[in-house]
Amino acid sequence: MFDIGFSEMVVIAVVALIVIGPERLPKVARTLGHLWGRGQRYVNGVKADIARDMAIDEFRQLQQQVQQEADNAGRAVKQVMQAADEQVQQLNEAVAKSAHTAAPTPPPITPQPAAAAPEQAQLELQPPPPTEKDSANR
Repeated sequence: MFDIGFSEMVVIAVVALIVIGPERLPKVARTLGHLWGRGQRYVNGVKADIARDMAIDEFRQLQQQVQQEADNAGRAVKQVMQAADEQVQQLNEAVAKSAHTAAPTPPPITPQPAAAAPEQAQLELQPPPPTEKDSANR
């Protein structure tokens, strides 16, 4: 900040020794040291306060961004839920319509006794013939 070299410091010390005197120079130097330390502590405290305020501002901005993203995600989820609910409702209405217009159900099939048709029972127990899909898997 101040461009003070060693030679300039020596000149200041010699002038201080002449003006203040050798008896009071150590006391003045000690007082100046204490004041310099206080000044440095004050400057460091101000810097820390500024840095803390900047960090708080950054955290607030980050919190706002996270809140906005959460709100956007919530809105998106609501839209998806509404669309899904509408599709389910449309499917329910379609099923209800098809139930009213459906053909009458055929009577249940009753099983035939096995003793009456032994050849047919034997045919049912045989596995179906292999298809092209089955031979491709092997």
